[in-house]
Amino acid sequence: MHPTAIFENDVQLGRNNVVHAYTILVGPLHIGDDNLIGPQAVIGAPGQDTRNPRYDSSACLIRIGSGNIIREHVAIQKPCYEDVTHIGDNVHVMHGVHVPHDAWIEDDVTLTAGAVLAGSVRVLHAATVAMGCTVHQRSVIGQYSIAAMGAAVMKNIRPFSRHIPGRPTSVNRYALEKYGLLDVEAEITLYVLEGRRPITPSLLAVIEHYEQAHLKSGRQQYGQPPVMTGS
Repeated sequence: MHPTAIFENDVQLGRNNVVHAYTILVGPLHIGDDNLIGPQAVIGAPGQDTRNPRYDSSACLIRIGSGNIIREHVAIQKPCYEDVTHIGDNVHVMHGVHVPHDAWIEDDVTLTAGAVLAGSVRVLHAATVAMGCTVHQRSVIGQYSIAAMGAAVMKNIRPFSRHIPGRPTSVNRYALEKYGLLDVEAEITLYVLEGRRPITPSLLAVIEHYEQAHLKSGRQQYGQPPVMTGS
């Protein structure tokens, strides 16, 4: 812990965490093990909510898992409406990222430099939000998908998809290679391009998890082909 780091209220840290210079951590804040938190990050400021901009955030919890990299000038804000702002395990949060109130960031997510998320966004397992991307409140970024550099994401992005404004939705093949999913690439391609439900149980579990979040969000999604069974 750098001597210039500031800890306020109930900050609970696990083992082998590194906190760099001039970082501010405001509790209640629960952090797991083996995290790296860069200089001048602010974790625990109140959420920026226009309906209640001065709400009492003193009891609002942020929970961060283990193995995360949180780089310099990152802001992670307390919840306004839910119980927690959540960041899972092995998440890479790059320079200058804004993680808003009530965000839910699942394991293995990458939020690249300058990405800005609005309130109550959900970024699901192994998704990527590319540099300078902005994401509308309550949006869902599906598993293994990517939102392109500089994109303004106004709808939900389905799993395994590449969202590039002005182009048709395509398969995020980089994620299939990275996470060992090439053996089910044909099923994934039919799902992304034609809306056909896969038959592999693990893929169905991914899609059902996304669909639950999608329905709860109340938002539309990019690329809405008819959903069919089988291949």
